[in-house]
Amino acid sequence: MTVKTKVYQNRPEDAFYIRKKVFMDEQGFHDEFDEIDDRAAHIVIYTEDEKPMGTCRVFQDEEGQYILGRLAILKEYRGLHLGEYIMKEALRYVAKVGGDSLALHAQVRAKEFYQKQGFTEYGEIEDDE
Repeated sequence: MTVKTKVYQNRPEDAFYIRKKVFMDEQGFHDEFDEIDDRAAHIVIYTEDEKPMGTCRVFQDEEGQYILGRLAILKEYRGLHLGEYIMKEALRYVAKVGGDSLALHAQVRAKEFYQKQGFTEYGEIEDDE
């Protein structure tokens, strides 16, 4: 499968469509979108024929640390290792803009996935909604 990657500095419809389908429709969250979306880079991956498959956002926190969050893959594209692919794209983006590390803000349910990508759990568990 050929995957195309686009990085947006605005609020891309495709990223918001994916997040709505995954986090709101599937998982039942209500407050998915926030002010961070206005300053985040949004990475969206597409099929060869431009159908959106997955997204994540990357932003800098108050201390200048790059944070990855809101990683989501549409249900019909899961199991194709696209989560790993988009993580690599996020790391490549951070390096390109001069960052030297990437932290996560992720759901506890995805802990094993991120551990397989080389990340280590730290910090308090927060209730996002």
